[in-house]
Amino acid sequence: MIGMSSCCLSGALHEGKPTGRIDRIGGLDTYIAEPKGGSKLKTVIFISDIFGWEFTNTRLLADQYALAGFYTYLPDFHEGDSLPVSFLQNVEPPLKKQEQLTVTEKATNAAVVPTTLGPWLVKHREAVSKPLIDGFVNNVRMIPGTDKIGAVGFCWGGRYAILQAHGPDLATPGAIGGVDVVFAAHPSLVAVPGDFDPVSRPLSLALGTKDSLLDEKTRGEIIDLMAEKKELKHEIRLYEEQVHGFALRSDWSSDKDKKAMDEATRQGIEWMEKYLRSGKE
Repeated sequence: MIGMSSCCLSGALHEGKPTGRIDRIGGLDTYIAEPKGGSKLKTVIFISDIFGWEFTNTRLLADQYALAGFYTYLPDFHEGDSLPVSFLQNVEPPLKKQEQLTVTEKATNAAVVPTTLGPWLVKHREAVSKPLIDGFVNNVRMIPGTDKIGAVGFCWGGRYAILQAHGPDLATPGAIGGVDVVFAAHPSLVAVPGDFDPVSRPLSLALGTKDSLLDEKTRGEIIDLMAEKKELKHEIRLYEEQVHGFALRSDWSSDKDKKAMDEATRQGIEWMEKYLRSGKE
């Protein structure tokens, strides 16, 4: 399993005001971005990074999916315990600012990250988080008007989106969880081959070539493994010179980074449009 370093915390805050609403679905507070007309035939569930459902960047992205025609849910899978945005800014500032840090400041950051992030990851381990996500998927399937469901995950949530591509958990009574289509950007904490062998739903991955959490060797193993699934629809796009978090937390002051984020957004939306089509449309 690939670990999570301070690189996971790099990135920038984006400006804008989310336009969705808040509701409670399956016992979880949820940000909901509705498409024009409110159709639920194409539903998408966002699985956030460690900064959670209130992170402005994530809500703005959910709004973009709604504008593209998807009924989009962004649940609080951390149950009120997401890491604060101040952790993003104070511990690991945008990459351009990192170059200006002194050796002492970098050492301080390196010490703070594991003491904060480590306990959080233990608290939100798979045995706790996956049942929450599976249960939410089941609750959404029971909402009238819902047909096919896609999962979109980033960083911490990227791995859980991949797990949803395994299909329903047949070992659990009621066969809970499992979506129809998945897009995951720079997933962290993935197990190779364990998380990818069982994938049985269309899967699209957006990976940065400078992602310290998915090195070149690991990316190659994922590419080779998925290539063996000849009957499964999948794609893996590599984004040159992009670090972990680029699809959600790119620095908009950089044309190159902004372009990469826009292309990753387009990648996810186009994948959902292609494989989340409902027979009821």
